[in-house]
Amino acid sequence: MSWLEVVAPGPLATVQDLGRTGLGALGVGHSGAADAPALRLANRLLGNAEAAAAVEVTFGGLEVVAHGEVTVALTGAPCPMTVDGRAHWGFGVVRVPDGAHLRLGVPATGLRSYLAVRGGIGGPEQLGSRSTDTLAALGPTPLASGDTLLVRGPTGPLPGVDLAPVAHPVAGDVTLRIVDGPRADWFTTEAREALVTEPYDVTADSNRVGMRLSGPVLARRRDEELPPEGMVCGALQVPPSGQPTLFLADHPVTGGYPVIAVVVGPDLPLAAQVRPGQRITFVRVPSAPLTPGARHD
Repeated sequence: MSWLEVVAPGPLATVQDLGRTGLGALGVGHSGAADAPALRLANRLLGNAEAAAAVEVTFGGLEVVAHGEVTVALTGAPCPMTVDGRAHWGFGVVRVPDGAHLRLGVPATGLRSYLAVRGGIGGPEQLGSRSTDTLAALGPTPLASGDTLLVRGPTGPLPGVDLAPVAHPVAGDVTLRIVDGPRADWFTTEAREALVTEPYDVTADSNRVGMRLSGPVLARRRDEELPPEGMVCGALQVPPSGQPTLFLADHPVTGGYPVIAVVVGPDLPLAAQVRPGQRITFVRVPSAPLTPGARHD
């Protein structure tokens, strides 16, 4: 049996798979990898099932020691990676000898990286998933120094891919497509227009639950109280301040503020990689396109 020992977790490192599907009516959020395609890619490179659990690393800084030889793949935000001081590329397969230290630096672009291990991360499931839901405190707690991560046995052959040529997260402004939300008619025409004509800054008050945005105030034309309604990943909820919050993987299952718009499913992985300080421009589209593998809560 092999395992990884956490020496340093960096700013935030959690175990994530593809989350808890279909439990929203019971008050259980989806959670799972914020950038699901990056997790799927890391697992495919290793011959794992796409849903196998891996480590989601926010802004680099993870250091682990391998106990037993393991094979890993790193995707998502492109972190510098070393194994016992020797540099390795991400987006390919890397063998980590028994006792070796694997370290991740700060990614050049993007926010969240995925370190998958051949066989997948083990440990007990909660409600059908090994994911950490940071809002609901479901699943394992965020990783800390001294934690151990069990490595499961391989389930398939290695595909033999040296390098996956994928686009990296961008460093500049990001464009996200939106559709009108269920309460778009609660906002003034000027507010709905401002949402798609002016950029919004991503503030430092952002995490896996959501990102608070700063930009033109979105004025309401209806001020009555709204009973709690179901929320989805990508919802743009607008509190009384008029500054929207974009919900991400660990979003609450209900909310009491009106949702002016929803980011379409295929663009949620882009949103998950946007850093504080970057700007988002929204583009309204008539309907949400469906993409295989995208999150649809």
